[in-house]
Amino acid sequence: MDAIVQKGTAVITGASSGIGAVYADRLADQGYDLILVARNRGRLMQLADRLTTATGQSIEVVDADLGNEADLRRVEKIVREDASISMLVNNAGIGGAAPLLDSEVDKMESMINLNVIALMRLTYAIAPRFVERGAGTIVNISSIVAVAPEILNGVYGGTKAFVLAFSQSLHHELFSKGVRVQAVLPGATRTEFWDIAGQPVDNLPEAIVMAADDLVDAALAGLDLGELATVPSLPEEKDWAAFETARAALGPNLSHSKPAARYNVA
Repeated sequence: MDAIVQKGTAVITGASSGIGAVYADRLADQGYDLILVARNRGRLMQLADRLTTATGQSIEVVDADLGNEADLRRVEKIVREDASISMLVNNAGIGGAAPLLDSEVDKMESMINLNVIALMRLTYAIAPRFVERGAGTIVNISSIVAVAPEILNGVYGGTKAFVLAFSQSLHHELFSKGVRVQAVLPGATRTEFWDIAGQPVDNLPEAIVMAADDLVDAALAGLDLGELATVPSLPEEKDWAAFETARAALGPNLSHSKPAARYNVA
């Protein structure tokens, strides 16, 4: 049996279940040591014990609520100071399915804090070290609602649009410095997300719901292919390329000294 190649340490947020737990399984199999971050310590310990037994990798558990400022700062410190970290998977997040006017504004603010602020701060904590080293990988879990915000709650869509735009900007800024950035845009995925969002996954058409294992396997394949944005459900890569081409074509006309003639501004 071939020896596993050591690849450094991967930090995975939201690692106690669903997509995050599958990332932990796959990355440990690939030879990464892990730092698993989530609120549920019991689940984290069970996952860590199983992966340590199965792979022999070093697994550290950090129970933290990244929506809590003190917990976030504690995890930031770990990410900033651990020189072994070679990958960050920003997976922690919360969603919503209710229309904006049926949602509690405090819960929407909490969603922004977790989906946007925590992701940004953890990325900021590790990016300078990756640049200094000339290597490192940042994986940000976005969503298809980043480009189709009408599907679910608008604040949720807005947070995931931030994740996509942030990832695109990071790629533009850091690719030449040896840092890989990937945004993953899942569609409906069979996880606890839907129960928390108030829309049980079993209420969705089976044909549109992907297993978390398949989602992560496709995302990791997209990472290996060098994709900046990976949409695991999208049959043709050329469709995303066409979307990006159309977006880029707007560039030369997004800023002029005068309004467009169609507005009839004197």
